[in-house]
Amino acid sequence: MSLLRDGVTLYFVRHGETDWNAVGRFQGQTDIPLNEKGRRQAAGNGATLARLLGEQARTVDYVASPLQRASETMRIARGSMGLAPDVFRREPRLMEQRYGVWEGRLWHELPDIDPAGFHGHTTEPWTWHPEGGESYAMLSERIAGWLETMTVDAVVVAHGAVSRALRGLVVGMAGNDVARLDIPQDRVLVLRRGSMEWV
Repeated sequence: MSLLRDGVTLYFVRHGETDWNAVGRFQGQTDIPLNEKGRRQAAGNGATLARLLGEQARTVDYVASPLQRASETMRIARGSMGLAPDVFRREPRLMEQRYGVWEGRLWHELPDIDPAGFHGHTTEPWTWHPEGGESYAMLSERIAGWLETMTVDAVVVAHGAVSRALRGLVVGMAGNDVARLDIPQDRVLVLRRGSMEWV
């Protein structure tokens, strides 16, 4: 069952690349800025949104995670669309999944420094979480609370795990499959009740 209301379309953009993304370092809610590649991705996604939305670009809602990599992506994208960069809402519930003690760690380090945790993350990512962190099940509850408030078309800029949780809620997917969905940074995800499409 989809939590997205009939007739509402969300245009989801993952934030552009950061230096931590580039090396495979877990960011979570650590506040990391975009790198130059990430800024180019944000501008490219803005150009895609302008083509998709046309005149509707001036009337849809705009909402982003308050973490700087998402807010900066939104400002750049809006600028590419010919809109005032800073005119959007910041929504704390769209912040990235918390990774607790894993934040700042490199992916390739984990089998050595936390073998049990790495096993849990790779085999049961829906329910497992590092100490001080969130599982996908916990994140999905947070995103569901936000999604139920959305009553109009919106451009949404947030994070990779948020994208996964949101897709699960919109198309009725659950469990470990959600945690394994692709999370590109250079495409726009169009979400409607029960459907999703990459542009």
